[in-house]
Amino acid sequence: MNRKLTRREWIRRSLLGTVGLGTLLGGGAVAGAYGLSVSRHRHAMPGLRTPLRVVFLTDLHYGLYIAAGSVRRWVEAALAERPDLILLGGDFVDVRAGETPTELLNELSRLRAPLGVYGVWGNHDYGSFGKYASRWRGAATPNWPQYRQEYTELLDQIGIQLLRNDIAQPRDDLHLIGTDDRWHGDSPDLTALLAEAGGRATLLLTHNPDILPELPQHIGLTLAGHTHGGQVRLPGVGAVVVPSDYHTRFDMGWKEGAHSSPAYVSRGLGVSGLPVRTLCAPEVTVLELQPAE
Repeated sequence: MNRKLTRREWIRRSLLGTVGLGTLLGGGAVAGAYGLSVSRHRHAMPGLRTPLRVVFLTDLHYGLYIAAGSVRRWVEAALAERPDLILLGGDFVDVRAGETPTELLNELSRLRAPLGVYGVWGNHDYGSFGKYASRWRGAATPNWPQYRQEYTELLDQIGIQLLRNDIAQPRDDLHLIGTDDRWHGDSPDLTALLAEAGGRATLLLTHNPDILPELPQHIGLTLAGHTHGGQVRLPGVGAVVVPSDYHTRFDMGWKEGAHSSPAYVSRGLGVSGLPVRTLCAPEVTVLELQPAE
């Protein structure tokens, strides 16, 4: 395995690469940031007794470059799939000076599914929500436990249940685990979180796919985002920079974690750094989950 990048190194590489390629590719890269694709996949899961349709949305990054209109399109695309379950992979927001995420919450409040809507936090949520909280209260630094609770309650009010190292069982044959953000949150005890699965299908919802090599046992399916698929990809090269300790190993698409655990890493919907995407369209992910024979 290649040497892991430090946080500062990959931020620097990401900024340099994105700025340079965004300048080189011009308008096409900007246009690519605001397109939309719906990717559909079938996957068999041990323990599942009847089919389950899941829509996965991640990395909205509402704020700097993403406005309510984009979120509205994504919500409408998700609802058009008539999912049984909707999952949100974190990085809801980026800071935009003088603006609160009220419009984002209004759009997300339209998400409805028979088995519910669940989400996890990403690294940008910690930074952005923290700055919102400190601005509203005039504090020099945010009270992290307080604002985490407040935003958990806000999302709960619009029908989104946040899972921070917690479980849910939306159906009697499904064991859903949601983890806190890998960079800024509390580390999960996956062994404990899996202990109550019984014979149910296990589904892990997490923001950062770097958790995959650390899975303590086989998990039926892991869903992650965070990487944006690299956001800027070149023909014959692939992703230029991926915000991962494992470089491009978990950049996008179907991957494998420890104990032969299957995972899907979404390209996400928003943008970070600059409003550019090349060969890496924003993605609404639809998963038709089937019982394993």
